Amino acid sequence: MTDSCTQGIKIVLHPVSDLATAKAMYSALLGVAPQADSSYYVGFEAAGQHIGLVPGGGPQGMTSPVAYWQVADIEAKLAEVTAAGATVKEAARDVGGGRLVATVTDRDGNVLGLVQDP
Repeated sequence: MTDSCTQGIKIVLHPVSDLATAKAMYSALLGVAPQADSSYYVGFEAAGQHIGLVPGGGPQGMTSPVAYWQVADIEAKLAEVTAAGATVKEAARDVGGGRLVATVTDRDGNVLGLVQDP
């Protein structure tokens, strides 16, 4: 496997309209309590993936779930996918602890996330 290969989907964020109801439903689905639980974000760790609930789609204005693919070098992957036809929606930014995230859209308007951990 080369450095340009993805390492699988590690994070999936879901926009929700009712955080309390969604938290109860995802807790039942995943069989675990949330590890992060606030009024603006609820996150679960289950089977090696992070599942996040974002009320109202958050500041990103999410309207559908976004899967974040784990990559070794986010800037190199952004260059690679944009050269192949994707458009950068949100440039790479640090969301805490050195974790970098970015999103791109494909030609059909699907939003794809990239995540690089330190």
